[in-house]
Amino acid sequence: MRVAITASGGGHTGYAVAIAQRLRGKVDMVFIVPEGDEWSASKVEKFGEVVFVKKARGPKDPLWKCVPLFLKALYQSLRKVRDVDVLIATGSNHCMPPAITAKLKRIKLIAIESSVRFIRPSQSIKLLEPISDVIALQWPEQKKILPKGVVVGPLYELPEYKPWNGDYVLVTGGTYGHKLLFDAVSELELENVVLQTGRVDPEPYMKRHPEWTVFQFDPDFGKWLAGACVVVSHLGKTVIDAALTYHKPVVIVPNPEWRLTAGWEDARVLAKKLNAVLVEEITPKSLLEAIEEAKKLRPPTYPDGAEKLAREIVELG
Repeated sequence: MRVAITASGGGHTGYAVAIAQRLRGKVDMVFIVPEGDEWSASKVEKFGEVVFVKKARGPKDPLWKCVPLFLKALYQSLRKVRDVDVLIATGSNHCMPPAITAKLKRIKLIAIESSVRFIRPSQSIKLLEPISDVIALQWPEQKKILPKGVVVGPLYELPEYKPWNGDYVLVTGGTYGHKLLFDAVSELELENVVLQTGRVDPEPYMKRHPEWTVFQFDPDFGKWLAGACVVVSHLGKTVIDAALTYHKPVVIVPNPEWRLTAGWEDARVLAKKLNAVLVEEITPKSLLEAIEEAKKLRPPTYPDGAEKLAREIVELG
């Protein structure tokens, strides 16, 4: 059996990794990664073949800009998605051309709704719902927005390191970064900080805080999650892995600059489910208070959604 999985960057790649960890040794896998996304490729290449397909739209891009890129991605998908029994669409507009290709080639299609969507479905999954064989949901509350979906549970990665307390605050904004968050944290007098900036320039933070550990990307990001005392991140899959994989207290700071993300109501629901602290006003004072509050909290535990979904994939194939 051969399974294709879209690893579309950020949390979408995280879903791909979580599924691949449970499917390893059971099926052959090929991963569909955005062109130029070497981070995603490095995360999934140990599980199977990697092919590249263009991503039409970023979180800040206007809709009109993506049309020619989408057509090119569809052409690439028609050439590269072949000899596959099941395709797993992990979300993002990047998964759309491979998913449409799967439908045209009569390949079984499973679409995964994001773990941070509660109020309305993501655009990609809403569009894929009519052509999908299975819509995989991560929370029971998502049945309200996708009634035909099947609840499998949250998709979190298996731990690569044993959790320990390195007494540092880990701050991250995902693949694209979160400059508003980073600038506010930079105003604090915190000495022990690990900052992952993504596509935001790390130089200003390195110069201002030579005592911090600052980097753009690290494919071995699990080691930083494992040692953090608190994880501060945007509304995305990092907070899921921090809380459920490594059992770390979490501060959620949504990025108001993003056009394609979930909203504040979604963030409030997720914060309750993870026993996390939500920051709604990004200021140094509110961040410091949130970090201190989070240190007193412990995240809950949930069933392994990725393991359940892996069984569904094998049965469907």
